Amino acid sequence: MNMKKWITALLLAAPLLAQGASPTAITIGYQKSSGLLAILKNQGTLEKAFAAQSLQIKWIEFPAGPQILEALNAGSIDFGSTGAPPPVFAQAAGIDLLYVGAEPAPVNSEAIFVPKDSALRAVADLKGKRIAFQKGSGSHFLLASALQKAGLKLGDIVPIYLSPSEARAAFVSGNIDAWVVWDPYFASAQKSYQVRVLSDYQGLPQANGFYLASRRFAEQSPKTVAALLEQVALTGQWANQHQHEVSAMLAPTMGLPIEIVETWQRRTRYGAIPVSTDIAANQQRVADLFYEQKLIPKAVSVAGKVWVWQRGGGR
Repeated sequence: MNMKKWITALLLAAPLLAQGASPTAITIGYQKSSGLLAILKNQGTLEKAFAAQSLQIKWIEFPAGPQILEALNAGSIDFGSTGAPPPVFAQAAGIDLLYVGAEPAPVNSEAIFVPKDSALRAVADLKGKRIAFQKGSGSHFLLASALQKAGLKLGDIVPIYLSPSEARAAFVSGNIDAWVVWDPYFASAQKSYQVRVLSDYQGLPQANGFYLASRRFAEQSPKTVAALLEQVALTGQWANQHQHEVSAMLAPTMGLPIEIVETWQRRTRYGAIPVSTDIAANQQRVADLFYEQKLIPKAVSVAGKVWVWQRGGGR
């Protein structure tokens, strides 16, 4: 599907799906590194698709998923996307969110890595070492899962909670032993620092990304939520087939060389799908692991927070 046909499909989809929607604006929280929402913002796709409904689209940028869900709780945004762990931490903190859609689970677009000349050769070698990652992010679960497979717990390492930009500086200066991060930060580190990967998600439990909404937004405007997700899904299909165009679009906004963004895109599968029973069960395993390792103060139930997205007609 070329760009013109893709935009036409989006414009045709929105009026039918959003019929009866009541909000006058949707505020979306996104990360530059979240890919699909960043593509939608850069293209102005949602603004075009919802123009006939006079629905204003507002965007707020955040450095990572936990901050997006803090804003969702505060009522500053209506909708956003994160990795698997942020909504688990948010649920444990009492944030009333809903899982409204899911993204394909990553395999090699996030990793635990060390400097190329490091003496650390395997995940088991991380015991007692200083490891940087964004607390409550997808990297948190990747690290916990990899350590568990190696017979370790998060309590066996020294966690250094840093944002990606802060962790980069610590990695370069040698103040940490390993770094866990997602693309494009991972791809950038591979290109710039000759790193050695200890683990990605290969052979580990799956962890989907999620589209999340406030309960108020989802329950008051279900047709709008469904219409929004349909737009995301269509754009994901286009992006998967046009990696070079996506790379050329995102590279300037992120200040990265296009070859780094292309590496990121090759490792990424975009999409938006309903949260199935299997996906909810995978997310429950994330929550259970964090509770077992005392990372959250109470057990949480994912199934009760799933909003049923019925493709093609709202809820």
